[in-house]
Amino acid sequence: MSHLKTIKELHKDDKPREKLVKKGAEALKNDELLAVLLGSGIQGKDVRKLSREIVVLMDTGFDGLTLKRLCEVHGLGLAKASQIIASIELSKRYLIRTNKRISSAADVYEELKAFAGKQQEHFLSITLDGASHIINVRTVFIGTLNQSLVHPREVFADAIADRAAGIIIAHNHPSGTLEPSRADIQITDRLKEVAKLVGIELLDHVILAKEGYYSFSDEGLL
Repeated sequence: MSHLKTIKELHKDDKPREKLVKKGAEALKNDELLAVLLGSGIQGKDVRKLSREIVVLMDTGFDGLTLKRLCEVHGLGLAKASQIIASIELSKRYLIRTNKRISSAADVYEELKAFAGKQQEHFLSITLDGASHIINVRTVFIGTLNQSLVHPREVFADAIADRAAGIIIAHNHPSGTLEPSRADIQITDRLKEVAKLVGIELLDHVILAKEGYYSFSDEGLL
């Protein structure tokens, strides 16, 4: 039977946890940090080997790193895969709290440029503090936009939790057109009404495309 190595059983000089304690997290390689998180490997694969396999997936970017894809790593399992996904999401939520300030639709486009070329429509929200600094950026909905699927409670629930002063919504047009559809206008009008009720200002609705953006605010529609 193959021996299952945990962090405790690794050679003293190879123990990521001990290295973290002595030298700080900054001194650890990516697979070592992951090994600390996982704690142990699986039958026939020690924790460092398992971590290196997962890091290969991470190096391709977080956008495609799903729970399903992680579970395809031999022997990883749902529990450990869930730990990784939860850790990534938690890190994203805190790291995204930067001093970035949104002062124009151009700033919104720069912040969300990665979504402009997506093949599926992504409906996004940016919550802002009173000085227009970003609190959080979230994907609210993925799929074809229509008024019945974009629920104001989903858009504003997180903004309320963030104690946001303002919110910007955005979505991409895979077709590349920058003209708002009838549904886009209806959704904007509906969210504008709700924004007044909850006391969080709807600052803009920005349509994203590879060639640029369309701003409801710049066009005087807000």
